[in-house]
Amino acid sequence: MIAPTDTQAGRNEDVAPGDENAELWASFKGKERSQAAREQLFDLHMGFARSIARRHHREQAGADIEVSDLYQCAYTGLLEALDRFDPQRGTPFRAFAAHRISGSVLDGIARASEVREQLSWRRRVRRERVRSLAECAHADEIPAVERLAELALGLALGFMLEGTGLFEDGEAGGENAPHTAYESAAWKETVDHLQAELAALPEREQVILRQHYINGVSFDDLASLMSVSKGRISQLHGAALLLLRRRLRGRGHFRLKR
Repeated sequence: MIAPTDTQAGRNEDVAPGDENAELWASFKGKERSQAAREQLFDLHMGFARSIARRHHREQAGADIEVSDLYQCAYTGLLEALDRFDPQRGTPFRAFAAHRISGSVLDGIARASEVREQLSWRRRVRRERVRSLAECAHADEIPAVERLAELALGLALGFMLEGTGLFEDGEAGGENAPHTAYESAAWKETVDHLQAELAALPEREQVILRQHYINGVSFDDLASLMSVSKGRISQLHGAALLLLRRRLRGRGHFRLKR
């Protein structure tokens, strides 16, 4: 399964799902408790959760809070709603989920004043990424200098994934995008190679990298989404980036020049 982009999700965020999702709910809530169905439902309703977060962010105009922080709260509320929802009761899911997502976002806003002294979400996420990549490089038992190079490459690759233009609600280019015509052409070629290799990864690795870098889902919420520990997500993240780097290197697209 390849997760839809936020732009794709956003096109349907105001359209209530109908009976076409009955099979997904039956698969998730039935005896098999399908994890794949849960992930697909999360993807389907992600745009709806983000729209609630953006509304609350607009209402907090002037407040020192980032919309990306509120997205994390919205995702947490969405996951809770998915697990608690009973499709047999006949209530539309989004009507059921809306106040839970909104409540999670409002709780996050209330907590914001208490954590302003702490690291922002982005800084926390980047620390988690560094730890994940460092553990992965150490596990390969390569020399220290090469481990540092691998760490730099992994961080650069994550920077590129965030700058593909699919993050931050599909705004063109994202904050990492280049600005000159030459840089834009080179960037597009690089991104094309990157997306092609990303699409060729195994399903689990695709889910982790797309959800984390393109949709901005934190390690904590990924752990909840995939029903594994946060430590396991860290391991899988490092291994997925390593596999992506190796595929890119094998095609001569992503090398450090010495």
